[in-house]
Amino acid sequence: MSARLEAWVHRMWAGRGPAACLLSPLSLVFRGIAAVRRSRTRAERLPVPVVVVGNIYVGGTGKTPVTIALVRELAARGWTPGIISRGFGREEAGVREVRTDAAATEVGDEPLLIARETGAPVVVGRKRLEAGRRLLELHPEVDVIVSDDGLQHYALGRDVELAVIGARGLGNGWVLPAGPLREPPSRLDEVDAIVLNTPNAETVSSRTPRFVASSCFGPCTQLSTGQTADIDRLSTEIEEKRWKPLAAAGIAAPGRFFAMIRGHDIECAELPLSDHYDFSENPFAGRSEDIIFITGKDAVKCARIPAIADDPRIWVVGLEVKLDGYLIDFVSNRIHDTWATLGRDTRRHADPVEDHTVDDDGTEHRT
Repeated sequence: MSARLEAWVHRMWAGRGPAACLLSPLSLVFRGIAAVRRSRTRAERLPVPVVVVGNIYVGGTGKTPVTIALVRELAARGWTPGIISRGFGREEAGVREVRTDAAATEVGDEPLLIARETGAPVVVGRKRLEAGRRLLELHPEVDVIVSDDGLQHYALGRDVELAVIGARGLGNGWVLPAGPLREPPSRLDEVDAIVLNTPNAETVSSRTPRFVASSCFGPCTQLSTGQTADIDRLSTEIEEKRWKPLAAAGIAAPGRFFAMIRGHDIECAELPLSDHYDFSENPFAGRSEDIIFITGKDAVKCARIPAIADDPRIWVVGLEVKLDGYLIDFVSNRIHDTWATLGRDTRRHADPVEDHTVDDDGTEHRT
């Protein structure tokens, strides 16, 4: 799907206009089929605890950065996490481990980014249960599996469900195709926690506890040399040298990336690309800009294309997501409780939960 068509569809899903209303009968059919399929699916458990990081909004909500942050935090608590993912966009259909030197066409751009950013083992497969089994065969030391997406993959038994809400919220609140949801909003009442990956806490109404994920830019890396620089230093250099900057993003919500760039006083041209853009055509060829900012998700593909990888104008902007500490306590303790039912003592992993407050809207904070 082209970036322009993708943007139009999301605009249509943002309201309940004529196009959405015309499709609403099909949404009833979709919802019915999904409910029947779920009722007939028998979940199978893996021999280790499973944490699912997913969403009900089709497309990107920031699951992958949240997954990366969660895996890092769990490792810091002493756990040995492994990750399973579908591997969207890869050419193969089987189950395979993600090597950090693999091509995104082999394993998917998001799993490749996760493997590089976390150093944890990652296995991709359309069937998450098979991917989980393969992960444990290859890495028996793994004591918790984090599933990047898979909230609707009910064949996979899980111990914790985290639903990530992005900048688009829940759109018009309707399921596909009249709206952007894979499941109705009531599904959020069933998950264990909601992660708000957006500054707008009013995007969802649910009794489920909510935790805020904050994002900021980390170091920027020049793709051709590996040199790093702070984005504010680059912003100053752009102003002093009167460079023309460009921001490009092949992600589901490029507008947020562009806005964060502007937040560092960089007024740049914008180049939205379709989500999971494969860069088979070089979008930077013939561009007159002096410096180009891209995302880490795009960089794992650009790095394997010489004409792009050798372009000194391109800088990869690092993204750092900070999760609420109480959310990490909650997930870690739930993993501990699951292992306790299996007869394994994991008290060294479970830190005491600190005092916290709960806002009227259900959002939790440490005190």
